[in-house]
Amino acid sequence: MRVKICGITKPEQAQAIAQLGATSLGFICVEGSPRYLKPCQIRAISEQLTVPVDRIGVFADAAIEKISQIATEAGLTGVQLHGSESPQFCYKLRQLLPEVEIIKALRVKTTESLNQAGAYASCVETLLLDAYHPQKLGGTGKTLDWATLGQFRPCCPWLLAGGLRPNNVLDALRELQPDGIDLSSGVERTPGDKDLDKVALLFEKLHFLS
Repeated sequence: MRVKICGITKPEQAQAIAQLGATSLGFICVEGSPRYLKPCQIRAISEQLTVPVDRIGVFADAAIEKISQIATEAGLTGVQLHGSESPQFCYKLRQLLPEVEIIKALRVKTTESLNQAGAYASCVETLLLDAYHPQKLGGTGKTLDWATLGQFRPCCPWLLAGGLRPNNVLDALRELQPDGIDLSSGVERTPGDKDLDKVALLFEKLHFLS
């Protein structure tokens, strides 16, 4: 299972989290976020990693040219679009970054929000479902209503996010069948400062599924 730990800010934590078993590290490229990093900081962290992991930059309603520039400068292997980007936007970005994974995040407010998924399946590699918050784009700690996702079967891989923590992740995975999970605030002390004990506990819990 793919496990993405998002909101990485510290090199030593990035290395430790990768060693514990994370398959993807997420870096926030949205200025103003408490977890924001500059492209040069992301690249510096990536160059210190000794474990191969996906390096995903998280954007929200940024211009295509800016995303492409940052992806190149930071050495990203993927970009996650967490704003109101349209399928057409994703398609254009795909043309510009053919070797980079594109993840489209859908902030699920109601079951109708899931109807958007089909429109994106042909222009992105992966979908991510996150909880809706009126002011914040992600990392809120708010849990999705898993019951509304019971019949969610997109024709591309998808990640479950939204309020996941070591103490509820098994419940979520028993109820749903995502291709991976994404955690941020659920394994933090404060925004951007990961709690390695919580990350280790997460992988202990996931071990019971294997």
